[in-house]
Amino acid sequence: MELTESRDLRGGHPCWIADDSSHVTSDDLPDGTVDIAIVGAGVMGAMLADRLAAAGRGVALFDRRPPAHGSTAASTALVMWGADVPLSHLAQRIGEQEAARCWRRVHAAVRRLAEHIDDAGIDCDRIDRPELYLAGVLLDDDALRVEGDVRRRAGLPSDDLDGDTVALRFGIAPRAALLSRDSYEVDPVRLTLALLARARKNGATACFPVDVTRLEPQGVATLLWTGDGRRIAAREVILATGYERAVWFLPPAFAIGCSYAIATPPRCAPLWRENAMIWEASSPYLYARATADGRIIAGGEDENFADARQRDALIGGKSGTIQAKLAAMIAIDEIEVDCAWSAAFGTSPDGLPAIGRALGHERLWLASGFGGNGVSFAALGAELIAAALVGRPDPAADCFDPYRFV
Repeated sequence: MELTESRDLRGGHPCWIADDSSHVTSDDLPDGTVDIAIVGAGVMGAMLADRLAAAGRGVALFDRRPPAHGSTAASTALVMWGADVPLSHLAQRIGEQEAARCWRRVHAAVRRLAEHIDDAGIDCDRIDRPELYLAGVLLDDDALRVEGDVRRRAGLPSDDLDGDTVALRFGIAPRAALLSRDSYEVDPVRLTLALLARARKNGATACFPVDVTRLEPQGVATLLWTGDGRRIAAREVILATGYERAVWFLPPAFAIGCSYAIATPPRCAPLWRENAMIWEASSPYLYARATADGRIIAGGEDENFADARQRDALIGGKSGTIQAKLAAMIAIDEIEVDCAWSAAFGTSPDGLPAIGRALGHERLWLASGFGGNGVSFAALGAELIAAALVGRPDPAADCFDPYRFV
């Protein structure tokens, strides 16, 4: 078995531009032993490389594709701190205090990422958005109020709105909601490429296409073997391979399914007020937001299978369903669709990622952002692993341990 799965990660036509990589060139394979090897050059790998290289670590990234050409290019980049599994539901499983600790840590990472983007002048169309979480079949009106109470006890910024207030304020169909602060949008491809460029300025290298197929411990280092027989030695290895799981190390609780999305042509927005990011407490759910160039992106309709051919065959039907649900949600007669796509999508039982040391391997780390908040979890992963590598583990690291379900 190879080190990671190999998947067709997306199909259809995403609205993010990830295919013109003429301005991104590969470095030569490093000679000698590198300090940290990162396998994966999507948003998680780039976030790690930016942070670690800025701290003076010698970093080399490897990917079987050009940077940002995997799941990152299919992301809808809703940078939120709320997870797919509601906080009130997680509290029933693990206790309210423990659930709040997990969510507060994600919230802190999301806020610090926004500060980093702004302070560093990273050009990725970051725009603050209010987040509107609508009542649905997962949380009805009463359960949504409970969710709001649990969030506020955790110190998280969410307020209750009744249906009439939602309709009046946002200009959509009336439905009770939680209104939350500290969320925002980004262009995921531009963010990834900008972070990678910053890392390279600080001495990191990025090599692609390089398919790392095997790891071999060798004394105080690890050898990374490529599919064409080359090898690289590294003191630490981080697997940031997204939804191409490192199946030897990542437990099966972190599963692969698929999701769907559509986008209108540019300059269609606004179709509702305040440019809020909207999503539903439902299953299947619907989410929607506007982009900086005036597109409306909406998606959801997840399925629990991973086969790319089966997934992509449903793009047309799923696109129509999302289109109709969006029109009903925002009380618009018709939505024009310019782009429609499908993508592999990772899930976990608690909606939180797998970040931490690989079991039984002192110098191997997993950075797997499974769940609906890939960019948020990338920021979290960079913070947690950077802290662990300098011997100061984060107090909340156990919330995201890859083996917490075993």
